[in-house]
Amino acid sequence: MNAVQTGITVPMAIVDFIPVVMFFVATVILQRDLFNKMSKGAFALLAAGSIMVFLGGFYKALWKMLYALNICDFVSLDASFFPMQGPGFLLVFLGLTTLGKKRFGSISSDADTSDSTSSGIGTGTALAVAPVVYKSNLIFIAMQVVGFGGIQYCMVRLSLFLKKKLPIALFILSFIFSLGMGYLGAKFDETSAMHWLAQLTNILSQGCFLWGALILHHAGLAKAEP
Repeated sequence: MNAVQTGITVPMAIVDFIPVVMFFVATVILQRDLFNKMSKGAFALLAAGSIMVFLGGFYKALWKMLYALNICDFVSLDASFFPMQGPGFLLVFLGLTTLGKKRFGSISSDADTSDSTSSGIGTGTALAVAPVVYKSNLIFIAMQVVGFGGIQYCMVRLSLFLKKKLPIALFILSFIFSLGMGYLGAKFDETSAMHWLAQLTNILSQGCFLWGALILHHAGLAKAEP
């Protein structure tokens, strides 16, 4: 397989970095505006999730660049995309859901610390049959949809609080375009045209998200008290 056959080119790989940077810039703006409104735990979720999403997208774009330049097929960079972005979006969403709360719920330390041998399978027991190999990314895709959709929901609520109508439309469009990315992924045929269509859809999604975040920032989100 080569870059021509798969439709991956150097310009395309460069463009793939654009939505990654857009999302990260938007989340950095949010972190600055919401820092004084979130507990340390909630802010940690927001920051950690943002970094995970950024790295997942960055690794994917870097894989395309290395592949298009015929340097190597760094499959681990490509394979890390869904496992990084799915939980990342979900963490950002969970962090935003705590807005307005004084405390971030603590987790009980009274966890079951029973020995592993109590599960019925001793540590020295060998399995007669190897476990089934599971290769689907469906669980991470579900995390992406729930997480990114939840993020847009939280952003719409902030827009309503600040009485800004345009950001509401932008955040809704951002989620719709992200769903379009999912549809294109299901119909992906590895042609150059399909790659470019997916890139454009992703740029529109993250562009709407960044635009909405900038509007809320200039509307005084940092000084608001939701």
